[in-house]
Amino acid sequence: MSTPTATPIFVPGENCTPAWLTAPASYDASDTYLQILGKPVMERWETPYMHALAAAATSRGGRVLEVGFGMAIAATKVQEATIDEHWIIECNDRVFQRLQDWAQQQPHKVVPLKGLWEEVAPTLPDGHFDGILYDTYPLSEETWHTHQFNFIKGHAFRLLKPGGVLTYCNLTSWGELMKSKYSNINTMFEETQVPALLESGFRRENIHTQVMELVPPADCRYYAFPQMITPLVTKD
Repeated sequence: MSTPTATPIFVPGENCTPAWLTAPASYDASDTYLQILGKPVMERWETPYMHALAAAATSRGGRVLEVGFGMAIAATKVQEATIDEHWIIECNDRVFQRLQDWAQQQPHKVVPLKGLWEEVAPTLPDGHFDGILYDTYPLSEETWHTHQFNFIKGHAFRLLKPGGVLTYCNLTSWGELMKSKYSNINTMFEETQVPALLESGFRRENIHTQVMELVPPADCRYYAFPQMITPLVTKD
């Protein structure tokens, strides 16, 4: 297993939600990382993995929902696919402004949606999307390992069309799990993710994963394991 980092991502009881929407979004000059409230939200080394998520979400074409814009790594790859529409939920003010600027230059229709997914997702119609890519940052210690399940159980299944594909990640959680509890990434996913997917209405035979080799930089605070896992979850 990987060596633990000195500074935990969250301290007990920490909740960033009240300040997150208006907090400065810090992109470095070379656009290699994004930090908000001192949290390592995204880093450029993730690119091959973000592209794998984008490929999964666009595998049915049509209308794609992306939850979390970040550095536009996945979003830009989504736009390279044969899709009709690209809906994106983003809550942080500065990141959303970056999304609006980016959207004007894309080949496919972009629908920017401002707000927390908890506010926006309930307003979206059932059976509306051919693909969903969920990749948001945990906003509290309480939801560090579980925020993706709140979205998946409450919305992902109903938002997908029959045959639609969900993909998602929670690297901040999975990096911690692979550091502290697991040495096999497939076992981690089977034990910590699959039960929630089944509870959400997905069938076990429609839950698949792909594992890629990708070594994070030594100074990455949230992920150190040399593999990453891409879920491909299909709605009947």
